[in-house]
Amino acid sequence: MVTLTPILIGGHPYTAVTVRLPKTTLLTVSNEKGYIMCGALDVGLLNNVLADRKIVAGRAVGVKTIEQLLKAPLESVTLEAETMGIHVGMIGEDALLKMV
Repeated sequence: MVTLTPILIGGHPYTAVTVRLPKTTLLTVSNEKGYIMCGALDVGLLNNVLADRKIVAGRAVGVKTIEQLLKAPLESVTLEAETMGIHVGMIGEDALLKMV
């Protein structure tokens, strides 16, 4: 099942997506500039193979809900996210606010 939920963070709109798959759940929260995602995100791929796309993204591991994703520290971020002031250890919610 796929669930899309509009959410506000600091008064700014984002889209939360939950994809329930067998034995795992994919989680992402995004706006038009970038996104944060659960551990399924391959930051290395984004930084290396897809570098020309300049994707702004961060990855949090061990999260099982959108609420946890928003509160979890980011384990890795893309190079493009770093240029926006997003860094490893920043909580998801704060990273999303940097994407405004």
